[in-house]
Amino acid sequence: MRVVLAEDLFLLRDGLVRLLEAHDFQIAAAVDNGPGLSRALAELKPDVAVVDVRLPPSFTDEGLQCALQARREQPGLPVLVLSQHVEQLYARELLADGNGGVGYLLKDRVFDAEQFIDAVRRVAAGGTAMDPQVIQQLLAQRGGQNSPLERLTPREVEVIELMAQGRSNAAIAERLVVTERAVAKHTSNIFTKLGLPPSDDDNRRVLAVLAYLER
Repeated sequence: MRVVLAEDLFLLRDGLVRLLEAHDFQIAAAVDNGPGLSRALAELKPDVAVVDVRLPPSFTDEGLQCALQARREQPGLPVLVLSQHVEQLYARELLADGNGGVGYLLKDRVFDAEQFIDAVRRVAAGGTAMDPQVIQQLLAQRGGQNSPLERLTPREVEVIELMAQGRSNAAIAERLVVTERAVAKHTSNIFTKLGLPPSDDDNRRVLAVLAYLER
């Protein structure tokens, strides 16, 4: 599986390269700036891109902007974003695109190699890998007096956050220590309250929730 990696810090970039190679990924390119990322994505067409949000020369949202542009030119390009912050505006644009796998991880909350590698593989396979704090911030920003999200129970909010991480009903049930039947009921209630049709497809239901956040 071919990866394009974008990270401006040498030690972190080198560490990620070694980690990915140790798990049988092929590094098609490892770049440290936005223009280099744009060229690598356009020319190499990798199986997945792992992208830091803030890259030279602007050190603002260069990496995420390059990823968004690449997905416009290559619909379905899997992108896993790494960041120290949640860039809400562009995160919404990235996540609401139902074409191809997407992920958004916060660097200081990636606690082990297995978690990171699992996220890369999940995104490359067309799934989602979302940090719970990212989802919480997107949901909180969307919340309000007239928002259907206000009608969700605390347990339903927990379920929707775990759904957005790409977890199956079985995984959610295990995490919350409830039955799969209970999770299915919560899921049905969530989609009813949000005016969204339920789906048994994990990726589709996550993207439906994220698409709702864009409305």
